[in-house]
Amino acid sequence: MIAPERIHRLNETPASKGSYVLYWMQASPRAECNMALEYAIRRANRLGLPVAALFCLTGEYPEANLRHYHFMIEGLLEVKDALEARGVSFVLHRGSPPAGVAALAGDAALVVADCGYLCIQREWRNSVAGMVRCPFVRVEDNVAVPVRAASPKEEWSAATFRKKIRLNIERFLEIPVPVRPDHSGRSLDLSSAPLESVEGVLAGLSIDRSVSPVSAYHGGSTEVHRRLSRFLERGIDRFEEERNDPTADALSHMSPYLHFGQISPIDIALKVQAGRSAGVEAYLEELIVRRELAVNYVFYNPRYDSYEGLPDWARTTLAEHAGDPREYVYSFAEFESASTHDPYWNAAQMEMVYSGKMHGYMRMYWGKKILEWSETPERAFEIALALNNRYELDGRDPNGYSGVAWCFGKHDRAWAERQVFGKVRYMNAAGLRRKFNADAYVEKVHGYGGSMDQ
Repeated sequence: MIAPERIHRLNETPASKGSYVLYWMQASPRAECNMALEYAIRRANRLGLPVAALFCLTGEYPEANLRHYHFMIEGLLEVKDALEARGVSFVLHRGSPPAGVAALAGDAALVVADCGYLCIQREWRNSVAGMVRCPFVRVEDNVAVPVRAASPKEEWSAATFRKKIRLNIERFLEIPVPVRPDHSGRSLDLSSAPLESVEGVLAGLSIDRSVSPVSAYHGGSTEVHRRLSRFLERGIDRFEEERNDPTADALSHMSPYLHFGQISPIDIALKVQAGRSAGVEAYLEELIVRRELAVNYVFYNPRYDSYEGLPDWARTTLAEHAGDPREYVYSFAEFESASTHDPYWNAAQMEMVYSGKMHGYMRMYWGKKILEWSETPERAFEIALALNNRYELDGRDPNGYSGVAWCFGKHDRAWAERQVFGKVRYMNAAGLRRKFNADAYVEKVHGYGGSMDQ
């Protein structure tokens, strides 16, 4: 069963005749543990119709580059084969998502969409709602708890959010049994752009090619489940104790796959719970409470991607100390090229550039130091967000926006006042060295040689 809180009607158009049910697969390009897909199949079976899944590939997604597209298309190649094996037709549209959906919706009896939370994703769905002439439904399945069921407002911190979301987790932590389309044998004459190789698809895209793909992470269901299995076997028992140590291999590396919708957080949570490891609670805190606090932020705060989205107290205290002397001030280019005086910060930046993913604890230190070494806090915010979105595979994501904002006081409390930071939490290199062997981390990153295999 799919909880009714996950299902949202996006228009009031009455039911109409059509040749198929169209699943607009955009935020959840996966063939398993996909509630939007399962909902579409169930509705199609009731209507006696086949199912078509549409993915719209636009080269104009803000701040996306070759690194992101390469990873995403690797996943799409597997999705196409998996869907067709289930009897679902796959259609790839090149161009504007709203226009692509509207074109195929002309012959659809129902359009089902999955759910992303960023402004552009919501704008796309709003556009489609005004263009289609059949019922349009959204199914919210990239969070464990639907965002409105978790909280009706923007939450102050993890402490306030945790109390609310934990009341709902078990109620929503279930996956419907997969159903095969009853009419999967019916031929659908739908035009689709070719999807045969990553290079072939990329060749036809006009995108930013200045950031290269990485060897450390490959997209797709096979790879993400290999990584998850490895984490459950070797990492989760050490997760609680070693998650903040970038020299230890105690992380799951799920964030790029969650960002691109290639795995369900519910699927991860259920597999983690089944293992009954000592690290379960600590991991679910990160996967559900912290990750969905970030979703809460971008859903309820329309300024999540700007300095103005920060709490009033944080902007006030940073403004009071904006004129404080900085020991170091670096330009965007110096930050981007890892040319600061700090070997630990430089290593964190290099890790992100080389691998497409920076260790979570180092990302906090990295953001705090950009605040400390920039001309103004507003410029620091711009630099941190631009670098995060450019190089991180999981950039341009609720977690990324929330993570950068945290470095500037979001989801945190006021601390003892100090230069530059005011009452915003401070971090320093001595704190890194107390927690782990920071010099070993630097050596590890320098050993990558431009490529990684974690």
